[in-house]
Amino acid sequence: MYSEEEFDKLKTQILKYVLYKKRTESEIRQKFIDSPSEMLEDAIEYLKEAGYINDESYIDRSVKEYMALKNMSIKELVYKLQSKGVRKNLIEDYVSSHKEELTEYEINSAKNIIHKKQLTNEMEEIENYLYKRGYISETIKLGFDEM
Repeated sequence: MYSEEEFDKLKTQILKYVLYKKRTESEIRQKFIDSPSEMLEDAIEYLKEAGYINDESYIDRSVKEYMALKNMSIKELVYKLQSKGVRKNLIEDYVSSHKEELTEYEINSAKNIIHKKQLTNEMEEIENYLYKRGYISETIKLGFDEM
């Protein structure tokens, strides 16, 4: 078992880590892997109940941030979230419940990339580039059609 003082110290460390930049539960576990596991579980549970750790809101914030700053395919968004340790089922639920919005974003991203690259690249090269980045054929076709 552990003391209340040790628990509060770990809780405070995790809280500082989370408040500096929003983190996933997996990132927290990775960072504090050397802490006693029972105490870490209790601290994470406590901070989840207090609303400081929430992977669903992390997904929402991250996707909105990516959408505002980058041109990405839905596959790239999913990959980024998976690399942060977000559980696959949470990502799938988010993608399916925001399908229209994400598809529209993906089409606009493809159009932006096509627009940027069409001066220096052939259509086939642009298409291959988009495929490599995870865009689906339907999105690529729509991107070219709307140019």
